[in-house]
Amino acid sequence: MSALDDQLTLLHGHSIPPVGLGTWPLLGDECEATVGAALADGYRLIDTSHKYANEDAVGRAIRSSDVPREQLFITSKFNKEDHSVDGVRRAYDQSLDRLGLDYLDLFLCHWPVPWEDNYVEAWRGLISLVTENRVKAIGVSNFKPAHIDRIVAATGYIPDVNQIQLSVDLARTEVREYHRAHGILTQGWSPLGRGAQLRELPEVIAIAERLGRSPAQVLLRWHVQQGCVPVPRTSDTAQLRENIALFDFAIPDADMSVLSALDRGELAARDSDDPENGH
Repeated sequence: MSALDDQLTLLHGHSIPPVGLGTWPLLGDECEATVGAALADGYRLIDTSHKYANEDAVGRAIRSSDVPREQLFITSKFNKEDHSVDGVRRAYDQSLDRLGLDYLDLFLCHWPVPWEDNYVEAWRGLISLVTENRVKAIGVSNFKPAHIDRIVAATGYIPDVNQIQLSVDLARTEVREYHRAHGILTQGWSPLGRGAQLRELPEVIAIAERLGRSPAQVLLRWHVQQGCVPVPRTSDTAQLRENIALFDFAIPDADMSVLSALDRGELAARDSDDPENGH
């Protein structure tokens, strides 16, 4: 059974922890305290973004932690106004400055913003950073397969990661199959859904009771068993610990089928792929 310290190998050779901490919408002292507590509890993957306006707080927590930088996997993302080669390079330097770090492990294009049609140039900017060994890995967020097809056709470089909204009721089966076929790791934001609704479903509660786990742990373990990396967000100390305690149990196949049946497809996807709606 996988363990928290078992890394997943990305397409271009770097490794990523199997679960992380999402930091939206945490700000200021609350964000710094939460990230600090998460690092103390064993989190090694921290996800932030220029859009979240908390890179400075995330950076303070990292720099004050006893965890060596080389043991961490830090991700950030850039905004639509930086969708050019020079814009991405400038955004990267600005993220490093706000974080107070020398490099990022993963830098993502936060959203393709298809009607502005500049995301191919944004991807070229990311490639320039990785070619110069300034960032370990690059990827995209909220991209559809057609968007990925286009950037790969234009550059020949496949993303390491696509970070998308993913939960049992928004299972994105076809998208994940596309990722798997191309060697792209699926990272899931809002893996517990929005609000507490998924944790209150009778099917989820029943599985949790059978396994002696919490509903949140069941929902997150669903991701792990499918090779996806969830980045749940919480500032609650008990939930922080709960959300990474995923590696000493497994969900049986029959229960995985029950969870898969909760997928609502496009009914659940109406707000997905759009960070303007909260990610």
